[in-house]
Amino acid sequence: MWRIKNIVLVFIALWVLLDSSSSSVSASVTYDGKSLIINGQRRILISGSIHYPRSTPEMWPDLIQKAKNGGLDVIQTYVFWSGHEPSPGKYNFEGRYDLVNFLKLIQQAGLYAHLRIGPYVCAEWNFGGFPVWLKYIPGIEFRTDNEPFKDAMQKFTEKIVQLMKSENLFQSQGGPIILSQIENEYGPIEWEIGAPGKAYTKWFSQMALGLNTGVPWVMCKQETAPDPFIDTCNGFYCENFKPNKANKPKMFTENWTGWYTAFGGPVPYRPVEDLAYSVARFIQNNGSFVNYYMYHGGTNFGRTSAGMFIATSYDYDAPLDEYGLIREPKWSHLRNMHKAIKQAEPALISAYPTVSWPGKNLEVHVFQSKTACAAFLANYNPDTSATVTFWNKPYSLPAWSVSILPDCKTEVFNTAKVVSKSGEAKMVPASDVSFSWQSYVEQTVSADDGDTLAMKGLREQINLTRDSSDYLWYLTNVNISPDEGFLKNKQNPQLTIMSAGHAIHVFINGKVSGTVYGSLENTRVTFSDSVNLVAGINKISLLSVTVGLPNVGLHFERNNTGILGPVTLKGLNEGTRDLTQQQWSYKVGLKGESLSLDTVNGASSVEWIEGSLLAQKQPLTWYKATFDEPTGNDPLAFDMKTMGKGEIWVNGQSIGRHWPANIASGNCGDCNYAGIFTDHKCGRYCGESSQRWYHVPRGWLKSTGNLVVVLEEWGGDPTGISLVRRQL
Repeated sequence: MWRIKNIVLVFIALWVLLDSSSSSVSASVTYDGKSLIINGQRRILISGSIHYPRSTPEMWPDLIQKAKNGGLDVIQTYVFWSGHEPSPGKYNFEGRYDLVNFLKLIQQAGLYAHLRIGPYVCAEWNFGGFPVWLKYIPGIEFRTDNEPFKDAMQKFTEKIVQLMKSENLFQSQGGPIILSQIENEYGPIEWEIGAPGKAYTKWFSQMALGLNTGVPWVMCKQETAPDPFIDTCNGFYCENFKPNKANKPKMFTENWTGWYTAFGGPVPYRPVEDLAYSVARFIQNNGSFVNYYMYHGGTNFGRTSAGMFIATSYDYDAPLDEYGLIREPKWSHLRNMHKAIKQAEPALISAYPTVSWPGKNLEVHVFQSKTACAAFLANYNPDTSATVTFWNKPYSLPAWSVSILPDCKTEVFNTAKVVSKSGEAKMVPASDVSFSWQSYVEQTVSADDGDTLAMKGLREQINLTRDSSDYLWYLTNVNISPDEGFLKNKQNPQLTIMSAGHAIHVFINGKVSGTVYGSLENTRVTFSDSVNLVAGINKISLLSVTVGLPNVGLHFERNNTGILGPVTLKGLNEGTRDLTQQQWSYKVGLKGESLSLDTVNGASSVEWIEGSLLAQKQPLTWYKATFDEPTGNDPLAFDMKTMGKGEIWVNGQSIGRHWPANIASGNCGDCNYAGIFTDHKCGRYCGESSQRWYHVPRGWLKSTGNLVVVLEEWGGDPTGISLVRRQL
């Protein structure tokens, strides 16, 4: 009897094991013209983008839970090649780049994942997510029918897919990933380059299918997506988008919740009434998958911001702000809409809409099956409200709004009727933190220094720095004869410097002579001013500064930066002297960078000045201080209002570039939610810093003795820096 019982128990255990294994293996994601089908069930899915490197592992669980509480089914993220393979064949999947942990947290929360492998991501990320070493593979051309590029792209894509498979993270293995994306917004590039683009599309399509992920692949903004790839829409509105085949679901992979901030520009925002309106219109037109880009934008830590002049903050006016706090009324208003859509889901997945037009700018969509009915009542007029009679009942519709009736009777949500309490986070000084600053002045480099590289003519910046630093010194000497006329009449000659970007600091004989910088709209800069030269040898030291590498455009790997000339000196006896082709010397980076002044060990390698001798408002100066972590759990930030431009580190981790002296200009007037939204429609903080506050993740702090280091290029007053709490 004992043996029989044990045999039965063993049989039951094996049956349970086989059954669970079978259910895991049989998990499937397919699709038809109506929606994605997960394990045999059609779904209307609400998704949100959260990029794991733009927050910290300590923040991830809270962000994911708040996304779930906000009504999301899916978390979408890009995969960031430059972070995962910083040098060829050397991979990084730790810390903020622990993709596996991020995806497992998504699964533990009961959510799905959409993995946008790319590996081109755009995303306002440095070099579009490509590692800079990729540019220097012989014969390479990005994103076209080019063998060196295809070899590198395939190798990395396979690396990511194999990693996901090894951790059983695809839905076909019981994991959270229900969708993969190959490439990114490639349609416009394919159209522009023609045959090589089409050949490249054919190649990466076949390559991706060969990886056998067991889940559907999507291509966004690519009407030529071949079967079985699903082509999808990105934009502020996608209600009129249709996939290229009737058997593919209608998907909105990027609904832009706001826009990115550029240094020198206002901080954009998108009214939630319009954002909700775009979602409701998409769903009523048979849409079945909507992703918010971004749901949490986060921070461009380090030197990861790109697009040239993209700010460190990537807040994006998302429902969860840069610090991970809920933004109201955006978060709650969208949550309420998601509840209404879920109530309507039985009708949405079982019927196609019938459409009627009860009046000008009015539209009614009805989804009705034998068991369910849902209606969407829309008023497209941006100026006036309207009343729609539906099934013998009147419904009041504000301008530019959609009402959702999950049972075809009761309005449970209207996109313009915001009932959620609005609120704005405040930056409150952390009264329990103070700083005692010390300074170290960076030495100006000259062509006579022994550790410089001398070459004839001007050289492209990234070819020399390989983006290891924002900074490259261009150094040369100018011999001025004692009989030059300007020495007698005291009319200094004019130095003109043409640069491909993005900023230049000009030093003459070790003293600052001027600074120029570009903008997102015009990255090229020209310095043209009189300079104080003396008889004999004059040391010309030009510090060229980048503010992120290009992330978009046709063959952006060909873009140049740095001082490419011409460089001329006008007002000499000879007229104008061209300095472009004479001997120049180069030095990559700043001395403080080479000494690792941002670290405890590096900071101890130089002598710092404090007290009354503290350097203030002096260019190229390093500052350091220590502080204890404030009590509580409020997110933290540095208020940099008294500083100019540079970079910030805490305990060796880069907070990012700071540039509070770059004042925002643009459109910051009143913003009506109604009417077509554009990225320039609504802005804040004109006449103020584009970014004043810089996020300090709690996960980077110790309870005591935290080291903060600030590199200041322009000259600022560090005594005005404070630590603030972000509070709702």
